[in-house]
Amino acid sequence: MTTPNPRLAAIDVGTNSFRLVVAEVEPDGTYRVLDEEQEMTRLGRGLFKTGRLAHVPMERSIEALGKMKAIADGFEVAELRAVATSAVREASNGRTFLREVWKRHRLKVEVISGDEEAQLAFQSVNRHFNLEGRSAAIVDIGGGSVEVILVADGVIDQVHSLPLGAVRLTEKYAKSDPLKRKHWKALRRHIDSAIDRVIGEPPFTAEVMIGSGGTFSNLGQMMRYAREGQAGPLTGYALTRAEVIRLRDRLRETPLGARRQIPGVNPKRADILLAGVAVVTRLCRHLGTQRVEVNDRGIRDGVLLVMIADRLGPAAAAKPEPLDRMERVRAFAEKCRSNERHCGHIARLAGDIFDGLKGAYELPEQGRDILTAGALLHDIGYLINHAKHHKHAYHLIMHGDLPGFSAREVELIANVARYHRRAAPRKSHENFARLDPGDRRLVRQLAGILRVADGLDRTHTQTLSGLRVVVEDGKVELRVRSARSPRVDVDDALRKSKLFRKAFDGKLRIEWVKERAPAASPGPVAATESGGGAR
Repeated sequence: MTTPNPRLAAIDVGTNSFRLVVAEVEPDGTYRVLDEEQEMTRLGRGLFKTGRLAHVPMERSIEALGKMKAIADGFEVAELRAVATSAVREASNGRTFLREVWKRHRLKVEVISGDEEAQLAFQSVNRHFNLEGRSAAIVDIGGGSVEVILVADGVIDQVHSLPLGAVRLTEKYAKSDPLKRKHWKALRRHIDSAIDRVIGEPPFTAEVMIGSGGTFSNLGQMMRYAREGQAGPLTGYALTRAEVIRLRDRLRETPLGARRQIPGVNPKRADILLAGVAVVTRLCRHLGTQRVEVNDRGIRDGVLLVMIADRLGPAAAAKPEPLDRMERVRAFAEKCRSNERHCGHIARLAGDIFDGLKGAYELPEQGRDILTAGALLHDIGYLINHAKHHKHAYHLIMHGDLPGFSAREVELIANVARYHRRAAPRKSHENFARLDPGDRRLVRQLAGILRVADGLDRTHTQTLSGLRVVVEDGKVELRVRSARSPRVDVDDALRKSKLFRKAFDGKLRIEWVKERAPAASPGPVAATESGGGAR
């Protein structure tokens, strides 16, 4: 069998069910599904009580994977990728399962983290849904865990993995049929507690929830039958929060045998569906969501999209894109609707300060790009909200797309932007504690520079035309050039200079050097850290 376009296959090895998709890839990166297969193996049955994968579900699952690999081989796929989620990830005998799959079928199954699951769910939604101008919660409900990605205008702000999978919750709380009030209340309390503990106060109201997994697919089909009397396509199908609550109450009041007969409900999923829908309604309540949309593709689609991107990398590089990695930073800042003039000005001032200090304080050459990127991106958190925009900047950068930078560099950039205001870096901060001692020192230095540079444009008028750094006897002097008095900007830079002075173990003086000043201009400004008023 020959085909002009490559064929790829992806398998999602879930806690409750396995899903295979085989696709033919077009040169433009789109794909055509050739075949799909689903097996409800219940691999995670009993896992959350014993901590182990049971023998019968393991055997059933290994057999299903053999069948799926045979299907993929029949299509002569160029690549097959299988990923396993929470069941294999958590089981004490998960590696035994993986070795047996390889031994019998020569199929390598990759165990991915909760964050990686979330990223794959985001890849799928980002391809098939318009996220621009929307605040959204992307939710994937599996058997063992729930992944929640909070997105503002197409940019990831937060990623969370919660131990609230439908199988896990059912095994723990489904102690009556139909569920008694006391069991329902216990389930609801548990869900709320996990959401509060992991997500906490949400950074914004998620106007829409885009959900993947069997829970959302069943909700969509139930609603289609209720509205139209028949099944239909699901991707993009929308329900209101009130409709989801009505469906949840119907499931809650209906015994399992009758639940299997409800139009739109997969009979094999009827026993775990209520727990999954309970998670949806409690998340909607916590995030303020009023609209739920179904993504009937999920993680396997995300895996396929990543495979396609890897395969078509050289072709994609031929498309117009920013010339270098700093241009990519600017493109990301623009995507986040950052103030280009202010941030660009701060980046230039910060770069000048870095250059003036580099020799005296042995700053690493790579630090300049990290500082420049942090300066260009330091205000992108305004996309989420004003009050904690420095913290949101950290998350947006960590989850953003900054090709050309290593994972370490991205983390440094995110920390520099995070500490451009408010609290100084502390080891009690998880994001800062993860860094090694050398990187922590560098972040303090670069964030200190950024704070001073940011203060030098307090008025957002780009008053300064440039500056020069003089280092002498442990003292740093910035000679700032401007046609008019920059008193407000100088005072703010000094007010924000504590981290700078600590990082560079010295005093800071800022002197205004007047250039091309009008005749009526006031006299020179010279100030030290104790001479400027706080603004």
